[in-house]
Amino acid sequence: MAQSSTILPPDYDPMKDKGEFMNPVMLEYFRQKLMNWRSELLRESSDTIKNSLQGEQLQKPDMTDRASAETDHALELRTRDRERKLVKKINQALQRIEENDYGYCEETGEPISIPRLDARPVATMSLEAQERHERKEKVHRDE
Repeated sequence: MAQSSTILPPDYDPMKDKGEFMNPVMLEYFRQKLMNWRSELLRESSDTIKNSLQGEQLQKPDMTDRASAETDHALELRTRDRERKLVKKINQALQRIEENDYGYCEETGEPISIPRLDARPVATMSLEAQERHERKEKVHRDE
């Protein structure tokens, strides 16, 4: 992945940026936000593997302790799986930044609101398109 040459001002706020949507500074803001988020997730995952999963003994003599340890272990594995999927979404968002497709709804092609992207930088749909998508999923689920 190519390094960006855009310098991000330390006090930059994309919601106050009155320039063009997804200008180079705004893209750099989201690129850094995504990269920091990914680094944090990978660091936490690595720490968990080192600290709890490798050193944990699931074969406890007491049935209650064993059940508790197995439950904790399963929960930790589910959390790691969700984070793995999130890292994949982050990588896809970073790819969209590289391809200048970031910030646009995959369904309508319209810009995704800056507050939505700031809250959920991996978003691929505008809020309206996401709500339509979820309503459609609910209808199909209820059938």
